Amino acid sequence: MNSKYPAESRKRKATSSRKAIEERIRWLEEAIRKARAYLERGEEPHWSGFRPLFTRKTGQNGEACTPHKDWVRNVFLPRCEQSLQGAENALERIENR
Repeated sequence: MNSKYPAESRKRKATSSRKAIEERIRWLEEAIRKARAYLERGEEPHWSGFRPLFTRKTGQNGEACTPHKDWVRNVFLPRCEQSLQGAENALERIENR
């Protein structure tokens, strides 16, 4: 595995990692924005990020139910914010190499 240019290989690897982390940060920021909009104004209740793990609940008329606002506030938002913090820390570690 001796590479002729090991520093260049590490730089390329760091660049791809940085891009992946930046994409993850963008997705998490968008998810947090949509969750807050849903809690404040009821916008985008059927966004795919709110989808349940196994099956959707259906109402009496057979229509898919929206996520419970307590679940969004107490579970979804804290998890996204924690993941965002971790991604930002990882990006900082990559940049400080």
